[in-house]
Amino acid sequence: MMKKLFFLFGSLLLGVQVGTAQSNVEEIDFLQSVIGTQKKEVTANFIDVSPEASGAFWSLYDQYETERKSVGKNRIALIAEYAAKYDGITPEETDNLLKKSQSIRNANYKLIDSYQKKIRKVAGAKAAAQFYQLETYFQAVIQVELFESIPLIGELDN
Repeated sequence: MMKKLFFLFGSLLLGVQVGTAQSNVEEIDFLQSVIGTQKKEVTANFIDVSPEASGAFWSLYDQYETERKSVGKNRIALIAEYAAKYDGITPEETDNLLKKSQSIRNANYKLIDSYQKKIRKVAGAKAAAQFYQLETYFQAVIQVELFESIPLIGELDN
């Protein structure tokens, strides 16, 4: 199940085409919805939450997913910006894109950390650690997919 999710996620994420702003936003929303549903299934199968804590856990998880999707949209927008500027990117633009990338990376991990702490309070240390482990794994998979699919700066110059 997990391999299917990652394959689907990678395919969908990297299949997003830079088009009109409206259709791009709608496409991203749709893809995040599909991915989110399957991601929730994986999470439900992986994280051990007691029946008493289940309601509070899933409420926090849904809040987390809403915030994570917002950060994900920023990442996709950055990729689109990078693609648009790739040919002839200036040193200043490169520096700006790097700063934005670092900010998005930091926001992702800060979000995971903050929700891990909230989950620990309502569902216990084990569920919080499982959440942290799973979300960190998802982030690593996303990073690998992106690194394998997006050319490095200057790579296509030759």
